[in-house]
Amino acid sequence: MSQELNINDLITIFNRVFREQEKTELHSGGEEPIYLPADQDYPYHRIICTNDYFESGLHEISHWCIAGSARRLLVDFGYWYEPDGRSLEQQRAFESVEVKPQALEWILSEACGRRFRVSIDNLHGDYLAIEESSALFKQRVWQQVQDYWREGLPPRADVLKQALLDYYQRHHEFSLEAFRLDRI
Repeated sequence: MSQELNINDLITIFNRVFREQEKTELHSGGEEPIYLPADQDYPYHRIICTNDYFESGLHEISHWCIAGSARRLLVDFGYWYEPDGRSLEQQRAFESVEVKPQALEWILSEACGRRFRVSIDNLHGDYLAIEESSALFKQRVWQQVQDYWREGLPPRADVLKQALLDYYQRHHEFSLEAFRLDRI
């Protein structure tokens, strides 16, 4: 790949495609990722990714691509978040809402030519929760990618995937064969 991946490119692409159409902007520099709906002080919905991390941007965008119109009116789409240190039960609940966004993130990452790594986001949790969930979660994310490939992406994700493929000129390299379980 000839282009360096830069969060500012992702911001430019996302905002060019969705700022006016969806009244949503991507921003970087947050201490923590967050989604903020438009309000009286700011007329656009904002996806704020952590610091200047490209992966954080893709991950937060993936949540936005899945969220329905009612959820897009709620801070962080109305999702709960249990921080690192989750029990096995908490980890399973976390993973149940992360399968689809992480599958989308993988597809968008591949569209950019970036390697994706699944995240169980629980480095300090119950050891069994980490060990047991990791392999199963990877399998579920991989299966969701297969399902998306067969059934189609959510509309906003499909539009962004195409914009990323166009920008990074990855059409000739983008195929289902790139999505192998041993790569995550």
